Amino acid sequence: MNKHIILDRTRDYLAAELGCSPADLSGSGTLYVANTCARPPYIKLAAIGERVIASASPELLSRVRELTEGRSRDELFELPLVYGQTIHFVPDEIPSLPLPDGYEYRLLEGEAIGGLRGLEGFPNSLAFDSRGHTGTGIVFFAQSNGKIAALAGAGEESEGLWEMGVDTEPSHRGRGLGAALVSRLSLELMERGRVPFYSASVTNIGSQSVVHRAGLRPLWVDTYSNTLLDSYIYKATTIN
Repeated sequence: MNKHIILDRTRDYLAAELGCSPADLSGSGTLYVANTCARPPYIKLAAIGERVIASASPELLSRVRELTEGRSRDELFELPLVYGQTIHFVPDEIPSLPLPDGYEYRLLEGEAIGGLRGLEGFPNSLAFDSRGHTGTGIVFFAQSNGKIAALAGAGEESEGLWEMGVDTEPSHRGRGLGAALVSRLSLELMERGRVPFYSASVTNIGSQSVVHRAGLRPLWVDTYSNTLLDSYIYKATTIN
């Protein structure tokens, strides 16, 4: 899978989320977008390359512009309306990292993942709802003494674009399991014509280190919570 396909799919996904066109993600400076598709009240900032997109519900856009206009990219992401910044990574050069010795490895897809129902301790890579359903469509995991030690999973976020997550039991960390599983799962997805991507909080250095070793590189950063809940402490500042 070439890099043009990876970039095209991720840009299409990001543009749809922000309510703009993929072409709007190019260029520089801040672009203000009245997002009529997102559930209001909605505010989201995203930075990709030299471009910043300030996407907001139409009724909030003028207030967002008032709070942000004339500020640099770094200044924008320090404002009170920014809540929970996330870095998103896409494949660059994915190495086939060696799988650490001493483990058994398994790949499961589709309905076979249901056999892991009830598994706990892997919230970033595999989660089931109250009815026993999961959005995870493929998993690759390491097992030791009959118990899962680390697991990487992915689910379809939009057509052809799959988001990955990984968890490693504390007693098995520091052995390269996380990076090895993410790299192998990335390769599996791309062989199937799917583009994998990975998201990590800007404060989660450990998670970022794992995906760097697995051959993924940051493409964009955005704000995490995009709907202003009543508990949001800066809601009055943003809306009034």
